[in-house]
Amino acid sequence: MPDSILEDDKTPDLQTEIAELKQELHRLNNHRFVRIHNSAWRLVQFQFIRGLAFGLGSVIGATFLVYLLVYSLSNIDFIPIVGEWAK
Repeated sequence: MPDSILEDDKTPDLQTEIAELKQELHRLNNHRFVRIHNSAWRLVQFQFIRGLAFGLGSVIGATFLVYLLVYSLSNIDFIPIVGEWAK
């Protein structure tokens, strides 16, 4: 008899955990990131836009770094060749 009481106590907990798991799985499947990967067209579109953003960010970052390098070199007066070249 004690075994049946213990089993009855565990059953509602297991059922609530399964219900919570279902709810979390439903929430995960409705997430935008998962929905994008369900469609090949949306995935290609997402990756294309991501690539454009990465490329633009790389160009802007490289331009800024080159600007800083040229500006730093133009302020160097004690090395005649570099100072004249950068001006």
